[in-house]
Amino acid sequence: MRHQRVINHLSRTSSHRKALLANLATSLIMHKRISTTTAKARALRTYIEPLITKSKEDSTHSRRMVFSYLQDKNAVSELFREISPKVADRPGGYTRILKTGNRLGDNADMCIIELVDFNETMLGGEAAKAKTSRRRRPAAKKKAASESSKTAEKAPEAKAAASAPEAGAAEEPAKSE
Repeated sequence: MRHQRVINHLSRTSSHRKALLANLATSLIMHKRISTTTAKARALRTYIEPLITKSKEDSTHSRRMVFSYLQDKNAVSELFREISPKVADRPGGYTRILKTGNRLGDNADMCIIELVDFNETMLGGEAAKAKTSRRRRPAAKKKAASESSKTAEKAPEAKAAASAPEAGAAEEPAKSE
C-alpha cells in the first residue's frame, strides 16, 4: 500500500526526476510562465516554492542552497534580483496552475504554471480595457458628426477654389488688351 507516500515519481528515476524538475524550475524562473502537464506542474510547485521562500533572505548561504537545486547561475541571479523583491510580502503560494485542456497526441492533461505576481492580466489589466471599450462608442458618434460637418465646410471652399483660376484667367486677358 502507498500510505503516506506523497511524492510523484513521474515514471522516472531519481536522477532523471531531479534534472527534470531543475530544468522546469529554471524555465519558470526565466520565463515566469510555462506550459506543461498537470502532474509535472504539481511536482514543480512543491519543488520551487521552498526555493522562492529561501530567496527572500539574500545571503550567500541561501544563494548556495538554491544553486545546489537549480544548477544555473543566471536563474539564481534572476530569482534573487527580480522575483524575491516582488514576493517579499506574500506568505507562500507563489505559483498558479491554470488548466488548459488535453494534449492532442496522447490526451495528457495540460496546464500553464505561472508565478502569481508576474501575470499582468490578472493584476488589473482587464479593467482598463473594459473602461476604454465603454467610452469608445460615444466618441465614434461624435467623430462621425464632426467629419460630416467638416466635409460640409470643405465643399464651398472647393467650389471657390475651382472658380478662382477661371476668374484669374479672365483678368489676365483683360490686362493685356
